[in-house]
Amino acid sequence: MDSEERDYFEREPGHDLHLEHEDTTIRFLHRIIRFAVKILAILMVLVIVWGIGDVIYVLYQRLTEPPFLLLQINDILATFGAFLAVLIAIEIFINISMYLSTNVIPVRLVIATALMAIARKVIIFDFETITPPFIYGTAAFVLALGVTYWLITKRA
Repeated sequence: MDSEERDYFEREPGHDLHLEHEDTTIRFLHRIIRFAVKILAILMVLVIVWGIGDVIYVLYQRLTEPPFLLLQINDILATFGAFLAVLIAIEIFINISMYLSTNVIPVRLVIATALMAIARKVIIFDFETITPPFIYGTAAFVLALGVTYWLITKRA
């Protein structure tokens, strides 16, 4: 996080959990929350490793079924979905790591992670089974996240 962004978050109340808070109860609660976040970081690493194993298993399973060493479009989409799920887990881990190192909730990174997650969903859409209202709702959500990300990153 660059100094300009750090300055922005330091001026913006509600995005931080400083351990130097003047109230001892709040300081204690912040320590508990930081400990919980560390546990979440450990669990997220386990999820990432598990996800990598899942990607390997999905690829192995798809490549060993007839037709041997050939992937159908559905197989490729399932593989993309598994890859993107691992990448999203890595982004979430980065969110957690950034929070632990800066005491700041990285709002821009959270929005970027949400964009990645919805992009994963769009990539693996099965257009034969979803309805047009679902597609329109997803499009509106992507547009809203895109505008939000643009507004957050825009320097006034």
